[in-house]
Amino acid sequence: MEKIIEVKNLTRRFGDFTAVNDVSFDVEKSDIFAFLGPNGAGKTTTIKMLTTLLVPTSGTIILDGINVVEHAEKARKAFGIIFQDPSLDDELTAYENMEFHAVLYSMDKKIRKTRIEELLTYVELWDRRNSLIKTFSGGMKRRLEIARGLLHHPKILFLDEPTLGLDPQTRNHIWDYIKNLNKTENITVFFTTHYIEEADKVATRIAIMDHGKIIAEDSSAGLKEKTKSKDLEGAFIALTGTKIRDEDASGVDQLRNRSRRWGGR
Repeated sequence: MEKIIEVKNLTRRFGDFTAVNDVSFDVEKSDIFAFLGPNGAGKTTTIKMLTTLLVPTSGTIILDGINVVEHAEKARKAFGIIFQDPSLDDELTAYENMEFHAVLYSMDKKIRKTRIEELLTYVELWDRRNSLIKTFSGGMKRRLEIARGLLHHPKILFLDEPTLGLDPQTRNHIWDYIKNLNKTENITVFFTTHYIEEADKVATRIAIMDHGKIIAEDSSAGLKEKTKSKDLEGAFIALTGTKIRDEDASGVDQLRNRSRRWGGR
């Protein structure tokens, strides 16, 4: 199978703190790849490096044949991203948010008009295209962010906690959209989540990260078999332990502070 994401010996340090430690993994084209780990495991730092928001201390990232560090701008055209925190402009309409994104990617005016209508219809928001974002529910905003992330026909879709804080019905609808896109547009999906059942149901392959390293990578069935667990949650706990990971204790605040000091933003 063709590899669309290739990560080799990826490391990111903030002073004497190593957030990501010599990580290597591949993602095959059209996979739905889940990235799991406790608080402070290094997931967010890794996804920031994959999406050009953070420069690695060392290592190589190749997205669709493009070296991310050497050709960051070109690499950005290969992927769409839905952030954990909302990134829409609340004072603009749904259509204006989409159009602004299209302009940033220098899309032809006629093409972007057709694409915006197509995607807003797909996520069932065409009838609300002229509504201000501040009137949208959390689920509607997530659907719009998915539409926006797909606007420039990316080959990879990165999602950082895409359903965090949403009710179960909305979460199911979001994943229905994503799974359908994976099949119909052949998009590779890379996502992080705290909802282990989502990874179990959706992902074709799962990597578990802890203390800055990949400690296991396999299908859900493979991880259960290796750990002799009846479900993925049991496999996750068997691999990462039962200790509660508070963010303060896990080094996340330390990472954030040093990120500011060392130019990580």
